[in-house]
Amino acid sequence: MNALTSTVRESDEGERRWFCGGGTHTWIATESDTGGTFLLFEDDLDQGKVTPLHQHPHAEETFYMTEGEILLSLDGQQRTLHAGGRAIIPRGVPHAFLVTSSRARMLCLQTPGGGEEFYRLASTPAVEGQRQPPVDFDRVRQAADETGAIVLLGPPPFPAP
Repeated sequence: MNALTSTVRESDEGERRWFCGGGTHTWIATESDTGGTFLLFEDDLDQGKVTPLHQHPHAEETFYMTEGEILLSLDGQQRTLHAGGRAIIPRGVPHAFLVTSSRARMLCLQTPGGGEEFYRLASTPAVEGQRQPPVDFDRVRQAADETGAIVLLGPPPFPAP
């Protein structure tokens, strides 16, 4: 791992990427910024975005909701998380979420770093003025298989709309 470096970014700075599972990531602190100690990005999500049931075998994940709400399935229990709410998910714990508001934004922190390569393989650079590409769970699965940073466990554990 590299040493932690000082990093300062304004709110409009940071790499933006369209995640193939839905949503736009804005990279706040990459693994190279933090010497691998953590990865931090903002996730901007539309209503209906849903993740498959999955786990992170090598990192803890923390969500901090800044806008909207999600329905979070965490280790078999479901709970709504609103703006200002947070969830700390230990490594290896099965989880998924569904965006239930018209829009949701959250900060996602993974400690230690190690998942960035997964997110890069499962995303494309966001281009201003272009539409986000459609969800591509095959690409997400391929990135998961290649990196081992995430293990897909099954379909979303939420009732069909």
